[in-house]
Amino acid sequence: MPSRRSIATAVVAVVVIGAAAAIWWQPERQQQSRFGRGFRDAGPVPVIAALTRRADVPVNLDGVGTTRALNTVTVRPQVDGRLVSVNFDEGQEVQRGYVLARIDPVTYQAAYDQAVAKKAQDEAQLANARIDLDRYTRLAATNSIAKQQLDTQKAMVAQLEAQVKLDQAAIDNAKAILDYTTIKAPIDGRTGMRLVDSGNIVRASDSSGIVVITQLQPISVLFTLPQQQLGEVNRTFAEGPLPVEVFGPDNKTVIDKGVLKVVDNQVDQTTGTIKLKAEFANRQLQLWPGQFVNVRLLINTLKQVVVAPTAAVQRGPNGPFVFVVRSDSKVAVRPVTVAQQDENESVIGSGLKADERVVTTGFARLTAGAQVTVTNAEAAPPPTAAPAESTRERRRGPGRGGGGRRDRRSDAGVDQRR
Repeated sequence: MPSRRSIATAVVAVVVIGAAAAIWWQPERQQQSRFGRGFRDAGPVPVIAALTRRADVPVNLDGVGTTRALNTVTVRPQVDGRLVSVNFDEGQEVQRGYVLARIDPVTYQAAYDQAVAKKAQDEAQLANARIDLDRYTRLAATNSIAKQQLDTQKAMVAQLEAQVKLDQAAIDNAKAILDYTTIKAPIDGRTGMRLVDSGNIVRASDSSGIVVITQLQPISVLFTLPQQQLGEVNRTFAEGPLPVEVFGPDNKTVIDKGVLKVVDNQVDQTTGTIKLKAEFANRQLQLWPGQFVNVRLLINTLKQVVVAPTAAVQRGPNGPFVFVVRSDSKVAVRPVTVAQQDENESVIGSGLKADERVVTTGFARLTAGAQVTVTNAEAAPPPTAAPAESTRERRRGPGRGGGGRRDRRSDAGVDQRR
């Protein structure tokens, strides 16, 4: 009895499992069949395509750089004294030689005047000594005086001449020190914050200075590139100046254009990069010292190469390929080689020619030989002309001919019968 019950239970379980499997499998099969028919019967696949073209493509190297002033000078006093005036405004553009400040010149003016007076005194003595030398020379010619007295007078004249030269050197030194009381701008540039106010005692040993002048026009940018690109940069740089562009934070807006000036003479071993320096006119003061910028260095231009949108290049097990839309609106899979690529365009080394249509959007249902419809007008094929209407049909016109006349008569007869 238990064995019969077990057999019955097993039979019921098998039936239930079979029914469940049938219920589960039947919709799945219907769904697969429905989708299969949908893919087969949906018609041409809508895609967006673009035309390949020939163009000159620049070869750029991108890096990140820091803006640095071409020259920066901390203006310090060269003599001690009281600062009697400050003649600049903070942030003012100054030219070389502009008077920035003045130190009290009284003591230095007195030292200069003293040196000038000392020279005048010694020049008077020198003039008298030369008169005596001329007199002794004539007397010595007639043996009226001893030769020793003539030699002594010659030595006196030479000594006074040297003293006059020493006095002139003292005058020059005193004049230079006096000039240091007038503090002038050493370069063209823009002044920073004032570091000391008028009335303070300043000293030549002060390290802070009076103001910092920064030259902003032109301005330089220091940036780095990987050492693997050093050979190509040196080779093209030897042929002539290389153009450099700096971009804003969006890496699209060109802030300024300049030229490469220096390639550093050694590679940074810790980072494996080489440092370069470019110079920019900075006429609109777009660049500011200490600013981080994106840099693009142009090292070459590929002439008249085939260019395709980067979105058209697909990757497969055998390498890159594109879907080419043929004249019969079917796609063909074309393997290509990519010589250069960025986010927008790819330079095709082989596999494509100019003015071919390549698919850029709509790859999900594409296979080799699939029928497609190009939805964007710029890459759509030219419209074909409609077949010309025959001369006989144009002559007959609409509503004319036996068939049309019979229909109208029959319709009229039906209306009359009604």
